Amino acid sequence: MEKALKVIKESITIKEKLKSEAEHIKEACEIIVDALKSGNKILLCGNGGSAADAQHIACEIVHKLAKKRISLPAIALTTNTSLITAIANDDSYDEVFSRQIEGIGRCGDVLIAISTSGNSPSVISAVTQAKSLDMKTVGLCSSSGKLKDIADVAIRVPSANTQRVQECHILIGHIIAEVVEDAFS
Repeated sequence: MEKALKVIKESITIKEKLKSEAEHIKEACEIIVDALKSGNKILLCGNGGSAADAQHIACEIVHKLAKKRISLPAIALTTNTSLITAIANDDSYDEVFSRQIEGIGRCGDVLIAISTSGNSPSVISAVTQAKSLDMKTVGLCSSSGKLKDIADVAIRVPSANTQRVQECHILIGHIIAEVVEDAFS
């Protein structure tokens, strides 16, 4: 019980501090909604728990969060294991997302790049590739790492604790999904 209460308190404290990123969250939501209203798509990437978050957020954009609405285009670049393993085997794991963006990304699309450390080479490479195609980039990261400096909009969770950062990333994903849903309901 003591451990549970301690973790809950830590989580609440970080989420309170996340309020400082409200303007960046708003900006990210505007970019995403504008892209979808213009007929563009959302691409998402991340590794490990961030890969699961990418899939979770894509699901809520395509299907729904809570309201019945039209289906919207979002693709988690973490789901095609044949493609990911081919790229990793033939070239480099660092290119598993950037190669996919090269093939399916278009000017006007948005990349949501998720990296707890902010330094994942495959995620950094994805952002670089997306920018070369004039895609907008939204980074979900911590307050350190390269991602915060290269994404068009970086939402920086004020913590170095992986678990607390990941908890905030899914909160941010839910906020994005809710704003998207409101815009299309």
